[in-house]
Amino acid sequence: MVLLSLVATHSKVDLETVARLSAGTSRIDTDVLADGSPVAGAVVLATCNRVEVYCEAESESDLESARAALIEQISRSSGLDESLVADSFDLNTGEDVARHLFAVGAGLDSAVVGEREVAGQVRRALIEAQEKGTASGGLVRLFQTASRTAKDVGTQTALGGRGLSIVSVALDLATDLAADKDWSGKQVVLFGTGAYAGATMALLRERGCSQISVYSSSGRAETFTETRGGTPLTHTALGPAIAAADVVIGCSGGDNQVSADRVARVRTGVEKPLTIIDLALSHDFEPAVGGLEGVELITLESVRMAAPEEQAESVQQAAEIVATAARSFEASQQARSVDSAIVALRKHTMQVLESELEKVRSQHGCTGPAQEVEFAMRRMVKQLLHLPTVRARELAANGEQDRYVAALEALYGITVEEPALPAAADAASCPVALVHDDDDAATA
Repeated sequence: MVLLSLVATHSKVDLETVARLSAGTSRIDTDVLADGSPVAGAVVLATCNRVEVYCEAESESDLESARAALIEQISRSSGLDESLVADSFDLNTGEDVARHLFAVGAGLDSAVVGEREVAGQVRRALIEAQEKGTASGGLVRLFQTASRTAKDVGTQTALGGRGLSIVSVALDLATDLAADKDWSGKQVVLFGTGAYAGATMALLRERGCSQISVYSSSGRAETFTETRGGTPLTHTALGPAIAAADVVIGCSGGDNQVSADRVARVRTGVEKPLTIIDLALSHDFEPAVGGLEGVELITLESVRMAAPEEQAESVQQAAEIVATAARSFEASQQARSVDSAIVALRKHTMQVLESELEKVRSQHGCTGPAQEVEFAMRRMVKQLLHLPTVRARELAANGEQDRYVAALEALYGITVEEPALPAAADAASCPVALVHDDDDAATA
């Protein structure tokens, strides 16, 4: 089994295309696993800056067909031309798969370098795939190792102490734009009730903001505020709340954008300035709201441009942790890939041994001489298997395990079968609350 990933990020593709590609991956992890598919498992990681599909294929020879199947499915689901989809995604294989995911989980490939929220998104992506039954054993190991690597980066480098996130940078921008820097007196309207909205609520509380109203197009605002505080808003009360607000924050990524005309209508006669922070990948507000009188619009692109640069030393330390973890993971993958071959050789050899021992027992019974012969034969077989086992590990470490498998087939006629992988691992092995909330499906 081999791993591959398709990666489209803000560094290569504009955010609008990322949003459309993300919509096209909504069913990819189940649709591409049909009978006869070259894809044996899939996990989709979608954030405000990226959409990535991690898969496991049967063999190296299946990589291209697996990639083609993924591209075709994304194109069909998103409505984007297949050539555009293919150009938007970079293909990673081998060690590059782990290296990239580990860097993403550690916040090294984010718009805000060192952000911690993406580590939670990596965990949730795995758990969602596990619940759907699409996370193969190799993908479970990959994502769990990514989570451990992100934790190591957070504890062993200065990146973990900054507490930076897309929300924190956006709130800093909003503070800079305001004449009054004190959040304790500001009225805030928050769109969304998912995990990202919860993180935003927590950061607002840390800054002393207590007047927070929450709106959910799916009707979850009341449940959300019961546990986190704030005031739930109905659709009717939304307009007056926006008119009275100092800051409006979009974290829902819903289908219904708030138009510039609606914002203009509800703010008729309102003189105080309004800052709108739109953190939804598919936009909660029309971009035109930024052109309204008295309205400042902060977008994901604004956050990316304003994000502070981390100290080069901390980033280098984090990169070294990621690289070491990726090498270790790839080595373990290669070692696991040869395990079935070692088992097959041992099974074959022991069958031959037992056949010969049965002849000895039938001829001499359980006599002392017969037992001595059995002991000697077992010791000899153990010694004979030692070197082939060592060579198997050495070849696997160099990525040459296929040579070993081919040799077994040529010399002994042994057919090596891959062990069955579990369709889904226990979600408890990667403990994080699974969030089912379409209000947060396409946010950072």
